[in-house]
Amino acid sequence: MPFGAHEALEVHEVLNEKVCMIDHFAQYEQQAGDPALKDMIRRHRQAALRHYNDLVSYSHDYAGVVPNEVQFSQVASPNSIHYGLRNPNPVAPVAAPTAQLYDEQICRAVLLSHKNSAKNNVAASLECADPYIRQMLMNAANSANYHAYEVFEYMNRLGMYQVPTMQGHTAKTMLHSYQQY
Repeated sequence: MPFGAHEALEVHEVLNEKVCMIDHFAQYEQQAGDPALKDMIRRHRQAALRHYNDLVSYSHDYAGVVPNEVQFSQVASPNSIHYGLRNPNPVAPVAAPTAQLYDEQICRAVLLSHKNSAKNNVAASLECADPYIRQMLMNAANSANYHAYEVFEYMNRLGMYQVPTMQGHTAKTMLHSYQQY
């Protein structure tokens, strides 16, 4: 079964992105100081490798993988998230870059990689006619979404990613303006 033009181009872009992610995550894992961060990056890199290999395999012979929808059971409780700003550190580019990244830089890079991967995989899936390619791309998007949330939780727990809040009942008032039909 041949690929359509959109599928071929989208899969090409997703695979390029995945190669970059896998290569960068290997470097981040080596440079991370916190063992928990190293472990998280290692697991995320392994998942990216699986998605990459599945997509490459299927694109070569159209039979390498029959994807199932990925289910994730680990959902955080809203009570575990720290809301509000507590004197956040200023963020700016490093004036004199060094070869060694620090953990917060690594976390931001990993988080942004996952966010972009999720968006790009969803967008690519919308251009694909082949149902297996669509499902593989959606699985990769879901995986990136959950991995991004895991990085967010790690950063939030350490005060690296603070969640601003609104004054008083502003959010509630805004959201309660919508009524069921």
